[in-house]
Amino acid sequence: MLEFGARTLVMGILNATPDSFSDGGLYQAVDASVAHARQMASEGADIIDVGGESTRPGATPLSAEEEMDRVLPVIERLAGELPLPISIDTYKARVAREALRAGASMINDVGGLRGDPEMAAVVAEFRVPVVVMHGLSEHRRREWPEYGNIMDELRGFFRESLSIAEEASIPAEMVIIDPGIGFGKNLEHNLEILARLSELKDLGKPILLGTSRKSVIGKVLDLPPSERLEGTAVTVALGIANGADIVRVHDVKEMVRVARMTDAIVRWRDPGRDPA
Repeated sequence: MLEFGARTLVMGILNATPDSFSDGGLYQAVDASVAHARQMASEGADIIDVGGESTRPGATPLSAEEEMDRVLPVIERLAGELPLPISIDTYKARVAREALRAGASMINDVGGLRGDPEMAAVVAEFRVPVVVMHGLSEHRRREWPEYGNIMDELRGFFRESLSIAEEASIPAEMVIIDPGIGFGKNLEHNLEILARLSELKDLGKPILLGTSRKSVIGKVLDLPPSERLEGTAVTVALGIANGADIVRVHDVKEMVRVARMTDAIVRWRDPGRDPA
């Protein structure tokens, strides 16, 4: 079970893909993936998130077989070598089930329990934490969706996903929500979510925030993914200040430092002050 409250958890991104927007192809080989995961663990990662299918705009969907060929050997190695939770980043129930059998202990469902109707049953069967993300279906569209009020849209989506989880008998404490920065959202949508992130706390669930190297940073700063470190750091710090419990990042060493410094400020308590 993941523990929230004492400090922000840092999830390190491990893309076992040839075509991810930021580091596609760098860690496709099993040995390279394992070495990178070890490095992230040494730099302070709390969770390693393994993905085999790029969900960048325009990416070609994979079959479950292709996705499993990429991620299962990596997860098997990591589960035997690292004392950290291993998360499987997928929206396919079959991939999630086999990844859990291979040693994963968490599901990062970019389909928000909607992409595959069997996903909720897999989560309930294995009783593992699940990240419910908003935006995959919209993200696959060519045109940006219209939102009357983006935060109302997010809350409505998550309430429906929480109902799906409850109906499937997924323990309430296992569900984490992710607003899906960059998925089915334009620049203004993304900036508004970041500015108003704390409004999602009324759902009573931990929040995962994934902004690392994303286009919202590139568009504001006019920089390619390789030069978005500082922009990522700002979104991580402000995200934590606005209620994020987990940050999903590429640059673990740097973002662990950002998270610890932000935590020191945000979670500061005067020992001489009455907490009431």
